[in-house]
Amino acid sequence: MRARTLGIALLLAGSALPAGLGIAPAIAQQAAPQPNGPPRGKGSHADLVALFTAFDAWSKPRAVNGVVDYSPAAVEKRRAELRDFQARLPDFAVASWDRHQQVDYLAVRAQMDLQDFSLNILKPWARDPGMYVDELQRLAYTELPLKGEALASFQARLKAIPAYLAQAKVNLDSVAADYADLALHSLSHGDGVGHGMPYRAVEPEGLIGWFADLHGRAQKQQPALLGDIKAAEAAIKGFRDWLAAGRPAMTAHAGVGKPAYDWFLTNVRLMPYTSDEVVTLAERELTRFWADYTTERHRNRKLPELELPKSGAEYEAQLAGTDAKIRKWLKDEEIVTIPDYIPGTYQEVGFNAPWIVRPTGPMFWEQIQFRDASPDHLHATFPGHRFDGMTGKRVTGPIRSKVSDSGRTEGWGFYLEESALQLGLFDDRPRTRELIYIFGLFRAARTIGDVKMQRNEMTVPQTMAFWKEWTPYLDDNVARTDAGIYIRRPPGYGMTYTIGAMQLQKLLVDRRRQLGDKFSLRDYHDYLMNTGRLPVSLLRYDLTGYDDEVRGFWRHVPLSAVMR
Repeated sequence: MRARTLGIALLLAGSALPAGLGIAPAIAQQAAPQPNGPPRGKGSHADLVALFTAFDAWSKPRAVNGVVDYSPAAVEKRRAELRDFQARLPDFAVASWDRHQQVDYLAVRAQMDLQDFSLNILKPWARDPGMYVDELQRLAYTELPLKGEALASFQARLKAIPAYLAQAKVNLDSVAADYADLALHSLSHGDGVGHGMPYRAVEPEGLIGWFADLHGRAQKQQPALLGDIKAAEAAIKGFRDWLAAGRPAMTAHAGVGKPAYDWFLTNVRLMPYTSDEVVTLAERELTRFWADYTTERHRNRKLPELELPKSGAEYEAQLAGTDAKIRKWLKDEEIVTIPDYIPGTYQEVGFNAPWIVRPTGPMFWEQIQFRDASPDHLHATFPGHRFDGMTGKRVTGPIRSKVSDSGRTEGWGFYLEESALQLGLFDDRPRTRELIYIFGLFRAARTIGDVKMQRNEMTVPQTMAFWKEWTPYLDDNVARTDAGIYIRRPPGYGMTYTIGAMQLQKLLVDRRRQLGDKFSLRDYHDYLMNTGRLPVSLLRYDLTGYDDEVRGFWRHVPLSAVMR
């Protein structure tokens, strides 16, 4: 799904400005705050579409041999180009448009603000060595042998690695402490969790291990690549040694700080809450889910515990039964329309956790998924992320088809879990209800950790310890991976599960009260599937016409004005 997802597929994302540093001079020339209310310029909605189309193409910079240029001159050029895009935003006649077109305008402005924040606050090319590690990790998964254009492209990328990492050492002039530690871990340690890695009976130890794996496969399958692979391995080990040697001086904070975080919530995520309010909401949810988990455990105290499957075949049978059960329930209970183009089997749609036997036992997600595949199948597969992605591909709007906000996507996945419980899917699986509550309390805890890491009130190790204290089954590897995701992506990704689900629940209530007995749960869910993955506050205005939330977004304060 080609979408501009917050936290994924950004030009520049995943790092942050240390507390106390000023904003780059490049953004001081931005326009002053816009007046209250939508702009009253002359441009049409068609002009907005044209602007966004050009911006969308610009936001995907061309890589040479798989490498994007992060040199100071290249970054400054992109800052100037972004300012040119932003300067046109006040010139549209948004006040005269219908609310659906006004929603498009706010979505476009938020995407430009995201790039602004990435270029001037996050700056991962300078602050996050993990950005370079991640790019190379994916390269190491390449299946061999290759030929033709695929071989030429792969060889070019391999040959570029020594120069790429040499330039990285120059670019990385303000590395944050947590980022350095996460990158060092990823270079030399496997965690069994992230990166979309292919299965190995013995997992390679980090990026260095995966290039050793590539080396071993090339020896047998394509020896002509060995020279370039050896040079890449030497450069990667040299990068690790450089990072380890410089680590004592890498003391900057990784988070963006409270003022920047709150600006981001308002202008990029278009959230109607401050970060303080997000923490308060998450603390209440954490308490509620723990209370629900505790009382559910008491209710089920005479029932046998859910056991882990004894074989991959047993797990596959469970997956097939879970998928069939959920599909039938969705149809029979009129929960959401399943279009004809959706594949009819779980093998075609896919699933989130393959069967893996680990020497240390299943990690957190497997502890849940292997006991009962339902919670994660709902969230990540059907009718969660994979179903959502398939319907999203059918959205045709030139703006809405290109924007994907995690408050909507992760909010939807999480919303489905407890909604399914309330709608009776687990009436015959009482122990599975406990797993739903475990997911809920982990996501509430993650929300608190996400905010406090970004506001520099907790470090990654402190966040890991907090999460493990509150979450049954949670292990260090999953905790570290998730903490790394939420401190390295643009702010607020970790909190969008809990807060996004709460927003979708609020929108459901608004629509039910607006329509009365004419309300249809299936129609509500079909609207979400077919309208675009916009921030939920925009969907609320789009669907109901209620403008109490979007009114707060029209007076746009530029990032530079907040961070002076």
